[in-house]
Amino acid sequence: MSINIRPLGDKIIVKRLEAEKQTASGIFLPESATEKPQQAKVIRVGTGRKTDDGKTFPFQVKVGDTVILSKWGGTELKHNDEEYLVLSEDEVLAVVE
Repeated sequence: MSINIRPLGDKIIVKRLEAEKQTASGIFLPESATEKPQQAKVIRVGTGRKTDDGKTFPFQVKVGDTVILSKWGGTELKHNDEEYLVLSEDEVLAVVE
């Protein structure tokens, strides 16, 4: 999956993974009852966070990582009929290993 948008600085672009459409007990959930998924795949990363003295810190996440996000973080972006989320790396809670 590729996107021709380059995030700046410490921003990353992620694509949320599909929400569960069925409960563990087998009940199918309607679209309105599903929660926003908290896992996403990193699609693009910026250049890194800059300090006041001009140093750049590398990212702790990389393209292809599956990460855990807060439910309401980031800014939604629609591009070529795909939905993405743009957020700062510090809004990422964890990396799934």
